[in-house]
Amino acid sequence: MAFGFVGVPLPLLAALVALLAVAVTRLWDYAIVRLIWRPYTVAKKFREQGIHGPSYRFMKGCNEDIKSMKGKTDSLVLDVHDHKYLPRIAPHYLKWRAQYGEPFLYWYGPQARICIFDYELARQILSSKSGHFVKNDAHPTLLALVGKGLGFMEGTDWVRHRRIINPVFTIDKLKMMTKTMLSFAESMAKELEEQVSINGNGEIKVDINKYFSDLTVDNISYAIFGSNYKLGKEVFQAQTDLLEITMATFLDVPIPGFKYLPTEGNQRKWKLERKLKSLLTQIIQPRLASGAYGDDLLGVMLHSCSETKDGEKKQVDLSLSMEEIIHECKLFFFAGHENTALLLTWSVYLLTINPEWQERLREEVLREFGRQSPDPNSLSKLKQARSSYIFMTMVLFETLRLYSPALFMQRKTLADMTVGSTKLPRGMAIVIPIPIMHREKAVWGDDADEFNPLRFEKGISAAAKVPHGLLAFSMGPRACIGQNFSMLEAKSTLALMLQRFSFMLAPDYVHAPVDLFTLKPKFGLPVIVRPL
Repeated sequence: MAFGFVGVPLPLLAALVALLAVAVTRLWDYAIVRLIWRPYTVAKKFREQGIHGPSYRFMKGCNEDIKSMKGKTDSLVLDVHDHKYLPRIAPHYLKWRAQYGEPFLYWYGPQARICIFDYELARQILSSKSGHFVKNDAHPTLLALVGKGLGFMEGTDWVRHRRIINPVFTIDKLKMMTKTMLSFAESMAKELEEQVSINGNGEIKVDINKYFSDLTVDNISYAIFGSNYKLGKEVFQAQTDLLEITMATFLDVPIPGFKYLPTEGNQRKWKLERKLKSLLTQIIQPRLASGAYGDDLLGVMLHSCSETKDGEKKQVDLSLSMEEIIHECKLFFFAGHENTALLLTWSVYLLTINPEWQERLREEVLREFGRQSPDPNSLSKLKQARSSYIFMTMVLFETLRLYSPALFMQRKTLADMTVGSTKLPRGMAIVIPIPIMHREKAVWGDDADEFNPLRFEKGISAAAKVPHGLLAFSMGPRACIGQNFSMLEAKSTLALMLQRFSFMLAPDYVHAPVDLFTLKPKFGLPVIVRPL
């Protein structure tokens, strides 16, 4: 055998040289091209278009600046009537917009992002059916939390999933689910009444956000997945713990290969991922084994695991299909309870500081339902533009405008694109800041920072100077599939609660909305509940 340098066999030496060449090439591509050259060229091309922003810092981008600014505003507490919470959740966007104009360019690690504020640009991007604008790359822990289901799929996979899931959210199916929603709301109301009775002074202070969170976990568990409350609660807790990890590491710059190292944080994340998958499997497997799939969301997805051919039921490969179902379960469990719970929470907050609107809604509900439990057919009247029962919808829309649970939508270009007069290179991330755009006075009027449900008196399209002003559920082909479910659940719950109780903001409430992937009250929402 021939030997080369210091006695190393030539074949082995050649292999080592080849590996070294690959390593050097990859290091060059990552360290030089991705971390230095590409940011330089992207920034230069945008400067040529008159678009500027904060300077790129090697590898970290603007992440440290964002951390610093958000850290300084985290202790900011607002007056309970003040809805200008943007400095708390988006101080960097406000500063850079004032400093560099709009749109501006900034850096999430080495990834360039352009932040836009123009409704027409947002419409073109969100309503595009070309497939050139896709969801931006998600944080790995976020994907573990919500799954790579409908929310993050693209192309034919997204079309397939959407077609499978769509039938679950028809109006007739939603009316059937309303019975379940009202049943749980009744149970919650009875629990509050019992606590008031035990308290003995005719009222009780509760964190209503916690009650609504438990209620919506119940609803999503039974109405969508047919599972019991205990399993649903465990799924919720596992997702809550994963969300905590996500937010704690959200601005950390990913280091290649680091996610595979058995660090304490990674091991905790892996354990939660396994637990979440195990819990969802416990919900799915009994239904699968029974063959009685049902017609809820889980049942529809399980039906999609089989196909009919020549009159015979032929089972297809379930391993991938089961994995897809688990991803969809993650998404709908999280989004299905989180967004509705927060919509209810912020609605009650706004009704406590605007008691005239609380009374107006109560009169509307009593006029329509009396003291009887609301029914699905009557609830549908609360959304008809020509009906006299529209205050509920107006308040919910105004809540979504001022306190939308969804905060910052992101898209990414798959090819070089021109949007408006702006040229966007392939792979460019686009940020659409919903809470900032919902406050644009040029679009919403001089009272954009104030609570005014009457702006929606003639419907969503006439509420602002653009027909697509409300972005809480997005728009276009990727608009939220569960928006009707969320609105119906919110209406049924709020209607029943207004029949039974009055709400007053507790004196110890601290108004500090916080960005925890969704917009939450940092210290909960303590309210004083009084049975009517």
